[in-house]
Amino acid sequence: MIKTAGALATTLLASQVMAANFDFSNEYNTNSIHAQGDQYFIEKVAELSDGEIDITLHSGGALGYKSADHFYAVADNAVQIADTLAGTMSGIDPIFLLSSLPFLVEGEDQAELLYNIAKPYYAEVFEDNNQVLLYASPWPASGIWSKEKVDSAESLNGLKIRSYDKNGTLTLREAGASPVKLSWADVVPQLSTGGIEAVLTSADAGASGSFWEHLDHYSAIQYAIPLNMVHMNRDEFEDLSDAEQDVIMEAAKLTDAHNWETVRLRVQNNYQELTEHSVAIHDDLPDSFIEHLQTAAQPALEEWLDDVGERGENILAEFEKEK
Repeated sequence: MIKTAGALATTLLASQVMAANFDFSNEYNTNSIHAQGDQYFIEKVAELSDGEIDITLHSGGALGYKSADHFYAVADNAVQIADTLAGTMSGIDPIFLLSSLPFLVEGEDQAELLYNIAKPYYAEVFEDNNQVLLYASPWPASGIWSKEKVDSAESLNGLKIRSYDKNGTLTLREAGASPVKLSWADVVPQLSTGGIEAVLTSADAGASGSFWEHLDHYSAIQYAIPLNMVHMNRDEFEDLSDAEQDVIMEAAKLTDAHNWETVRLRVQNNYQELTEHSVAIHDDLPDSFIEHLQTAAQPALEEWLDDVGERGENILAEFEKEK
């Protein structure tokens, strides 16, 4: 009996040592496009590894991390995997502002093309900071949620609106608004207290945050299709066997394809949900308003090119050639 118990304990210990367990942080809630994509990745990892790699998703900022915290949290292995809004990493490298450059892409096909062109540049930054880029999690196109209809330069004047990164802050300020850069976790509290009266984000994000409790209008300006990026601590990745590393990367490849397909289908469902909650959707906006916004966006593009230098010029040149 003693020998049997000892053998059983040894077997259990060996299985615990062999099993890989990772925590995965996401600032957005469980019904967001990002959390659902992350859950798809986790399921694929479990399937491909026969359950030997266990990943626990902590959505809604449950671990106490916002997107702005993720880069260093993963680099330091405080959390092993994170889903991070790219623009929040612009202080690490301005390359991460690429996907949110306003009015650069037209539709999901161009956004995916731009991502694939820039992916090696993104991966290099993560590599230099002890991390592995796994996959992208694209947002549907950003628009303006507001209390009153926003469809003209005059309606933007002085508007207290949330932006999600430097590009948005520069563009909205240039357009005449009064932007406030806020993390996602701070948006609804600021709406509740009147700190802001409008939000630059997608229909999807507004739906997941039940914005109709505060805002009655959504203007589909097709501002940008920004990315979240999912990245993993490199030490944890390299501690895996070669076969397990292959599982992670294969699941990431499948999730990349899944996420780009999902974002193409998401807006129609979002609009149906907004209509059910009496949100007025404005998707036929005056050309003069869009032109006003596009003009206001030029300084952000020029500053990005100055900051990124030759890398940015190469990316945009290839993008213009391929699109």
